[in-house]
Amino acid sequence: MAVDSVELGRRLRVAREARGLTQDDVAQHLGTSRPTVAQMELGNRAVTSLELDQLARFYGRDLREFLADEFTEKDALSALFRADEAVIQEPHVVEALRNCASLGREVTNLEQLLGIDREGVAAAVYPLPMLRGRWQAVQQGERVASQERRRLGLGIAPVGSISELLETQGVRTACIDLPDDVSGLTMADSAIGVFVVANGRHPVVRRRFSLAHEYAHALLDRERLGTVSRTSERNDLLEVRANSFAAAFLLPHEGVRQFMTSIGKGGPSRQRADIFDEGGVVEASTRAAPKSQDAQLYDIAELAEHFGVSRLAALYRLRNLKFLSDAEFESLKQLEDAGHGRAIATLLQLPHRDEEPPRDEYRHRFLSLALEAYRRSEISRSKLLELTNMIGLQHDDVTDLLASIGLLDSNQSSEVLVPGG
Repeated sequence: MAVDSVELGRRLRVAREARGLTQDDVAQHLGTSRPTVAQMELGNRAVTSLELDQLARFYGRDLREFLADEFTEKDALSALFRADEAVIQEPHVVEALRNCASLGREVTNLEQLLGIDREGVAAAVYPLPMLRGRWQAVQQGERVASQERRRLGLGIAPVGSISELLETQGVRTACIDLPDDVSGLTMADSAIGVFVVANGRHPVVRRRFSLAHEYAHALLDRERLGTVSRTSERNDLLEVRANSFAAAFLLPHEGVRQFMTSIGKGGPSRQRADIFDEGGVVEASTRAAPKSQDAQLYDIAELAEHFGVSRLAALYRLRNLKFLSDAEFESLKQLEDAGHGRAIATLLQLPHRDEEPPRDEYRHRFLSLALEAYRRSEISRSKLLELTNMIGLQHDDVTDLLASIGLLDSNQSSEVLVPGG
């Protein structure tokens, strides 16, 4: 059934309002007047195909949504903006989120063209009872982290590239400069899939923790469509659960125990065992040298590097797992806060991960899919150029790339476009 001009105008208005935009904002984007936009939304003025394409991108929507028989008013971006209106106050953040949604949508389209079944790599879902307190939130986070590591076959090993791991589970990742108080966010809907974002202003180890935190939201809170994680809201039960998950996922209990054992630390000062048989008991015991089991800041630095987390994250995890007493934790934390941890890491020649630039883990996946679709003649050269332009590649760069991989002369006559493209 064709969508008439009145219904199309209504859908455009709904999409605009969901983004918190005014008619003046839209007019400025289109290079027209506010009354013209008003007439479009009333259905009194026809919307050209070019204008509809521009509006769809501006609203972070798929053009096809406006022309389909059914129109879904709730989507990931609108849910995200409703969850935290402050996010939309920074234009660069809004633009980056729109780009994420557009990229996610194009990837979904490319996967459909290539016959890739996303159901086979969809992130798991863990149904849990409603949270009723912080301790329950902590326990749920720990338990799900352990279950997820087991499901993924990670054992007790450190997580390598968490972005690549999440991609294997159908979760797309991005790095965007967000307000300092926002550590990350999650978007999820059928059009863009599940997208988690970490704050590009934060150090690498914090971004890793944030991605693990957002992965918890993807696993446990997907029905919310949009979730914004603010450090100022760390007491929220869902945030407590996600933080608990991230710590246990990146620093598994048994993995930490084995690491500490390997460096001769973290054990009790005295150990005893009663060897029993039916005839009696034989006692065996040993005592460690005084203070030999006390963890030092250089141990914390090694542990943090091994698991790819910050030294503070390692400290808190060790305390929670009872490898450190409260007094030991406070003493080591004071040394870390004073900058001694960084100095020790330098002496140990450990990399300063907080100085590493953000890496776009998602770019290679997007480009690979586009090139494969082009190779199979599923998209035209013009569509390929349009897609690669979305990730900042220039026409000449793409031409050189096609030449280098032997695709420059292929698909010359193909005019097939990605759906919606």
